[in-house]
Amino acid sequence: MRWTFTRDVEEFAAVVEPWLLRDPVRNTVSLTVLRGLRAGQYAEDPLMGWFEDDDGSVAGVVVHTPPYPLRIGDVPSPALSLLVRELIERERVVGAVGGPLNAAEAFARDWWRPERHRSVERLYRLGALAPCAVPGKARTATIGELDEAAQWFREFQAEADVDVGADPTPVASAKINRAELLWWEDGGRCVALAAASTPIAGMSRIGPVYTPPEFRRRGYGSAVTHAASRKVMDEGAAEVLLFADLANPTSNSVYRKLGFLPVADHATIHFT
Repeated sequence: MRWTFTRDVEEFAAVVEPWLLRDPVRNTVSLTVLRGLRAGQYAEDPLMGWFEDDDGSVAGVVVHTPPYPLRIGDVPSPALSLLVRELIERERVVGAVGGPLNAAEAFARDWWRPERHRSVERLYRLGALAPCAVPGKARTATIGELDEAAQWFREFQAEADVDVGADPTPVASAKINRAELLWWEDGGRCVALAAASTPIAGMSRIGPVYTPPEFRRRGYGSAVTHAASRKVMDEGAAEVLLFADLANPTSNSVYRKLGFLPVADHATIHFT
């Protein structure tokens, strides 16, 4: 059993992509980050790795794209202690770890810095999309709206306490260029935003979804999520996924009413 690390995106993809594509739903984050790496979104010292079991088969992946958290894929428990030792030996600075709840907790127990705080999200997959009638209409964001979209991303990050300090402009730009970013407009104003990834192996993930405080409690978040879901299904997605913060009962209720069903819980654990 061993970990192998690389900074070469295509070397990483050649080894792990077939393994990730066996279960695109549970590997949604790793697949999405891999797409971003290939697009050059995460250029600041990325580190990618995979774990091989005794017969040399891939059995887990990890990706670190500073300043974002270390992202653990579906990694078996025995591999996590080895991962911690490898990262310490490499003097890798890890401010937070994210992944399936049990894996993130196991990594945090072995990491040398104590936990500061955590957020727990539930991964949902869409069953049957329920109707949604809300005033307004959806439209695709344009590159001329990049600054506004990036600012909405920053507000989402600050409010959700995720990826705080990371500049969202490259991610927002990539999503606009791929026509993955939707506004919900009402009365000529943008009142909600949702991103929806272009399908990968029949899987697409919605997020972030953000409604500024002054426009809440009017159904706009539901409307833009519904529109984003419909868009990716029209583009060929067989599985539509999203994450919802378990500390926010309102968003979880909204997504369930739209037809989303729980799959698994994930955690992001920040260290002191």
